[in-house]
Amino acid sequence: MMLKYMPSLIIGLVGPAGCGKGTVADILQKEHGAGYVRFSAILSTILEALALDKSRDEFVRLSEVLRKEFGEDILSHAVVRQTLLSDKEIVVVDGIRRLEDIMAFEPLPQFVLIGVDAPAEIRFERMKKRGEKATESDMTWEQFQREEQAPTETTIPAVMKRATITLDNSGTQEELVKKIEAFLQTLK
Repeated sequence: MMLKYMPSLIIGLVGPAGCGKGTVADILQKEHGAGYVRFSAILSTILEALALDKSRDEFVRLSEVLRKEFGEDILSHAVVRQTLLSDKEIVVVDGIRRLEDIMAFEPLPQFVLIGVDAPAEIRFERMKKRGEKATESDMTWEQFQREEQAPTETTIPAVMKRATITLDNSGTQEELVKKIEAFLQTLK
């Protein structure tokens, strides 16, 4: 793949559902003009093409099938390709959930993994409010707890251990912005 331009900083985001990875990505896009690539976008496109529900269960099922049939790191390579094609200086990669998701990224010198976390109760309320997946708006606490045990969720703590920093996102957005800016300063 011949590249005319390559991002100088690739920020991978990892954290449990509802922790604020999308908010961190939004801040980086707004404040720093970052590009944005999302692991689940590939899955969303496939689900849409197949006229299947974009529920968390379907995202999990599709991810498992693709990984089983094409290799655990298949999505990592697809997302790295998208990322490297960006014309942005900074690119945010959202939705890293498994160690295999960072396999194709870790050799890149401009890659930094950031963990994002918040207490389960806060994440549950955020998910219900945003309604990003088909079942989130009506989700019960029991459903949330079951989804926390999905194969795509139980692998997150191991990936978070590889993060350069973990941002606590249990406060305000202004506090989160300050934490992001402070971390970016350490990279300069």
